[in-house]
Amino acid sequence: MSEGTPEIEDPLALEHQVCFALSVASRSVIALYRPVLEPLGLTHPQYLVMLALWQFAPLSVKELSALLELEPATLSPLLKRLEASGLVLRERAADDERRLLISLTPSGRALREQAESIPSRMMERLGMDVSDLLDLNATLNRIISAALSTDPDGAEQRRLGVPGTA
Repeated sequence: MSEGTPEIEDPLALEHQVCFALSVASRSVIALYRPVLEPLGLTHPQYLVMLALWQFAPLSVKELSALLELEPATLSPLLKRLEASGLVLRERAADDERRLLISLTPSGRALREQAESIPSRMMERLGMDVSDLLDLNATLNRIISAALSTDPDGAEQRRLGVPGTA
């Protein structure tokens, strides 16, 4: 070990694994979102789609897939359910019928107003303030960037040029 780096008695101990901590944190935080999203009629994956659309709509399925780091096969059923709920509209692009564009319906745009309280409610549920969450988000984004930079598939998704993914 380098000087200043603490020795870990058992480097394979479960409690020392970043992957384990991230997995448990992800499941736990998503579970906290469920009762907050339920009154809006959204699941957590649908909420992520709506967040992307509130920020960037309209988007092609390819752009949305890259932005959310989801395979199109995973995204497609989410979009179908959101369309059935009247929140999004899926239309062929006028300039290229192979492209499927996703836009918000008036109901989808209106839902944003109801969702605006979610971040503060989640901070309260997690017992964290804005500064804590900004620090955590920065650390998680460094982890994501490092993981994607060593993953050839991740590099391909970044090359798609979706707003905010450069």
